Amino acid sequence: MENTKNYKEAVILLVEDSLADQELVRRVMENSKIRNTLYIAEDGVEALDFLRGQGAYIGQTNPRPDLILMDINMPRMDGKQTLSGIRRDDDLKSIPVIMLTTSTSERDVFESYNLGANAYISKPVDFDGFTESILQLESFWLLVATLPPKTS
Repeated sequence: MENTKNYKEAVILLVEDSLADQELVRRVMENSKIRNTLYIAEDGVEALDFLRGQGAYIGQTNPRPDLILMDINMPRMDGKQTLSGIRRDDDLKSIPVIMLTTSTSERDVFESYNLGANAYISKPVDFDGFTESILQLESFWLLVATLPPKTS
């Protein structure tokens, strides 16, 4: 039985510096049965600017993401620093953040959860595994889980 939650369109923010991984996630999302709009930030600074309407995003009204997928290892501001910034911000802290990274370090896993990550997923190295991980993530977070209401 298919879940019938009424999502007009899911808004997903991918925070990822790898162009190859950005493109792969974009392709998977385009072929998903869940209607979505994918926004991409290449590092934590850009992600926080997008979320807060600052920097290059001043004057823009960006949609509040339903879900944030975030790499750990990025230039300028890494994923853990960005997650910490999101969790300290009263307007953003309820957005689910999934760490999606190549790191399998126990320290990275522990620190990510300690900072408030909702899940930690090590990126599979093969195309099929990566695709399946993204589809399962999307299905769980956008069809099965009940997300907090959008306040802004």
